[in-house]
Amino acid sequence: MYDFSPAPGASKPEIYAALLEAADALTNGEPDGVANMANVAALLGEFLPDCNWTGFYRMVEGELVLGPFIGRPACIRIPIGVGVCGAAAKGETQLVEDVHAFPGHIACDALSRSELVVPVIRDGQVIAVIDLDSPELARFDEEDRAGIEALAAVLGERI
Repeated sequence: MYDFSPAPGASKPEIYAALLEAADALTNGEPDGVANMANVAALLGEFLPDCNWTGFYRMVEGELVLGPFIGRPACIRIPIGVGVCGAAAKGETQLVEDVHAFPGHIACDALSRSELVVPVIRDGQVIAVIDLDSPELARFDEEDRAGIEALAAVLGERI
Protein backbone atom coordinates (compact mmCIF):
# COMPACT_ATOMS: atom_id res chain seq x y z
CA MET A 1 0.00 0.00 0.00
CA TYR A 2 1.20 3.47 -0.83
CA ASP A 3 0.61 6.32 1.58
CA PHE A 4 2.00 9.50 0.11
CA SER A 5 1.00 12.85 1.53
CA PRO A 6 2.69 16.13 2.38
CA ALA A 7 3.77 16.82 5.94
CA PRO A 8 1.29 18.95 7.88
CA GLY A 9 2.26 22.62 7.71
CA ALA A 10 4.76 22.06 4.88
CA SER A 11 5.74 25.04 2.72
CA LYS A 12 5.02 24.99 -1.01
CA PRO A 13 8.64 24.10 -1.88
CA GLU A 14 8.50 21.24 0.65
CA ILE A 15 5.17 20.06 -0.75
CA TYR A 16 6.54 20.02 -4.29
CA ALA A 17 9.73 18.25 -3.20
CA ALA A 18 7.62 15.55 -1.52
CA LEU A 19 5.31 15.36 -4.54
CA LEU A 20 8.26 14.91 -6.89
CA GLU A 21 9.73 12.22 -4.62
CA ALA A 22 6.40 10.36 -4.52
CA ALA A 23 5.91 10.65 -8.30
CA ASP A 24 9.43 9.38 -8.87
CA ALA A 25 8.86 6.42 -6.55
CA LEU A 26 5.60 5.48 -8.31
CA THR A 27 6.71 5.95 -11.91
CA ASN A 28 10.37 4.89 -11.90
CA GLY A 29 10.70 1.66 -13.84
CA GLU A 30 7.00 1.47 -14.77
CA PRO A 31 6.72 1.42 -18.58
CA ASP A 32 2.95 2.02 -18.80
CA GLY A 33 2.39 5.73 -19.36
CA VAL A 34 -1.34 5.64 -18.62
CA ALA A 35 -0.72 3.94 -15.25
CA ASN A 36 1.91 6.57 -14.47
CA MET A 37 -0.42 9.44 -15.39
CA ALA A 38 -3.20 7.91 -13.26
CA ASN A 39 -0.99 7.67 -10.20
CA VAL A 40 0.40 11.17 -10.67
CA ALA A 41 -3.11 12.62 -11.15
CA ALA A 42 -4.06 11.03 -7.81
CA LEU A 43 -0.90 12.42 -6.17
CA LEU A 44 -1.67 15.90 -7.46
CA GLY A 45 -5.18 15.68 -6.04
CA GLU A 46 -3.78 14.51 -2.71
CA PHE A 47 -0.91 17.00 -2.42
CA LEU A 48 -2.46 20.20 -3.78
CA PRO A 49 -5.24 21.81 -1.76
CA ASP A 50 -7.94 23.91 -3.35
CA CYS A 51 -7.90 22.11 -6.70
CA ASN A 52 -11.10 20.80 -8.21
CA TRP A 53 -9.41 19.07 -11.17
CA THR A 54 -5.94 17.54 -11.53
CA GLY A 55 -4.86 15.48 -14.47
CA PHE A 56 -3.58 15.09 -17.98
CA TYR A 57 -4.45 15.66 -21.58
CA ARG A 58 -2.42 13.55 -24.01
CA MET A 59 -1.27 14.60 -27.45
CA VAL A 60 -2.94 12.24 -29.92
CA GLU A 61 -2.76 12.84 -33.68
CA GLY A 62 -2.41 16.60 -33.39
CA GLU A 63 -4.96 17.32 -30.67
CA LEU A 64 -5.24 16.97 -26.91
CA VAL A 65 -7.26 14.00 -25.70
CA LEU A 66 -8.40 13.53 -22.12
CA GLY A 67 -6.11 11.36 -20.00
CA PRO A 68 -6.24 10.20 -16.41
CA PHE A 69 -7.58 12.78 -13.96
CA ILE A 70 -9.23 13.44 -10.62
CA GLY A 71 -12.32 15.66 -10.73
CA ARG A 72 -15.59 16.13 -12.54
CA PRO A 73 -16.09 14.84 -16.09
CA ALA A 74 -14.13 16.95 -18.56
CA CYS A 75 -13.87 17.93 -22.20
CA ILE A 76 -12.59 14.96 -24.18
CA ARG A 77 -10.81 16.69 -27.08
CA ILE A 78 -9.14 20.09 -27.22
CA PRO A 79 -7.64 21.55 -30.40
CA ILE A 80 -4.09 22.89 -30.19
CA GLY A 81 -4.16 26.61 -29.50
CA VAL A 82 -7.69 26.63 -28.07
CA GLY A 83 -8.26 27.41 -24.39
CA VAL A 84 -5.65 27.24 -21.66
CA CYS A 85 -4.71 23.61 -22.33
CA GLY A 86 -4.51 24.16 -26.07
CA ALA A 87 -2.24 27.18 -25.52
CA ALA A 88 0.07 25.12 -23.27
CA ALA A 89 0.18 22.39 -25.93
CA LYS A 90 2.20 24.82 -28.03
CA GLY A 91 5.01 24.29 -25.50
CA GLU A 92 4.67 27.09 -22.95
CA THR A 93 3.31 26.91 -19.40
CA GLN A 94 0.05 28.80 -18.86
CA LEU A 95 -0.54 30.28 -15.40
CA VAL A 96 -3.97 31.91 -15.46
CA GLU A 97 -5.24 33.84 -12.44
CA ASP A 98 -8.78 34.23 -13.86
CA VAL A 99 -9.85 31.76 -16.52
CA HIS A 100 -12.87 33.88 -17.42
CA ALA A 101 -10.48 36.60 -18.62
CA PHE A 102 -8.52 34.14 -20.81
CA PRO A 103 -9.48 34.49 -24.49
CA GLY A 104 -11.13 31.31 -25.73
CA HIS A 105 -11.26 29.64 -22.32
CA ILE A 106 -13.09 26.30 -22.45
CA ALA A 107 -15.33 25.95 -19.41
CA CYS A 108 -15.40 22.20 -18.74
CA ASP A 109 -16.26 22.88 -15.10
CA ALA A 110 -18.07 26.15 -14.39
CA LEU A 111 -16.62 26.16 -10.85
CA SER A 112 -13.03 26.55 -12.08
CA ARG A 113 -11.68 30.08 -11.73
CA SER A 114 -7.90 29.70 -12.08
CA GLU A 115 -5.70 27.24 -13.93
CA LEU A 116 -2.12 26.09 -14.33
CA VAL A 117 -1.24 24.01 -17.39
CA VAL A 118 2.29 22.73 -17.98
CA PRO A 119 3.46 20.93 -21.13
CA VAL A 120 5.18 17.56 -20.80
CA ILE A 121 7.93 17.39 -23.41
CA ARG A 122 9.90 14.45 -24.81
CA ASP A 123 12.54 14.86 -27.53
CA GLY A 124 11.45 18.45 -28.09
CA GLN A 125 7.79 17.54 -28.67
CA VAL A 126 4.80 18.12 -26.40
CA ILE A 127 3.39 14.69 -25.55
CA ALA A 128 0.87 15.78 -22.90
CA VAL A 129 -0.09 18.61 -20.57
CA ILE A 130 -0.58 18.57 -16.82
CA ASP A 131 -3.75 20.52 -16.04
CA LEU A 132 -4.64 21.91 -12.61
CA ASP A 133 -7.89 23.80 -11.98
CA SER A 134 -9.06 25.61 -8.88
CA PRO A 135 -12.33 27.23 -7.81
CA GLU A 136 -10.23 30.05 -6.27
CA LEU A 137 -9.06 33.09 -8.22
CA ALA A 138 -5.25 33.32 -8.48
CA ARG A 139 -4.77 29.94 -6.73
CA PHE A 140 -1.52 29.24 -8.57
CA ASP A 141 1.74 31.20 -8.41
CA GLU A 142 5.37 30.95 -9.51
CA GLU A 143 6.14 28.32 -6.85
CA ASP A 144 3.36 26.16 -8.28
CA ARG A 145 4.70 26.74 -11.78
CA ALA A 146 8.22 25.69 -10.76
CA GLY A 147 6.96 22.62 -8.91
CA ILE A 148 4.78 21.36 -11.74
CA GLU A 149 7.42 22.13 -14.36
CA ALA A 150 9.90 20.00 -12.36
CA LEU A 151 7.32 17.20 -12.27
CA ALA A 152 6.73 17.52 -16.03
CA ALA A 153 10.48 17.23 -16.67
CA VAL A 154 10.59 13.90 -14.83
CA LEU A 155 7.44 12.61 -16.54
CA GLY A 156 8.67 13.38 -20.05
CA GLU A 157 10.33 9.97 -20.18
CA ARG A 158 7.72 8.12 -18.14
CA ILE A 159 4.40 8.70 -19.86
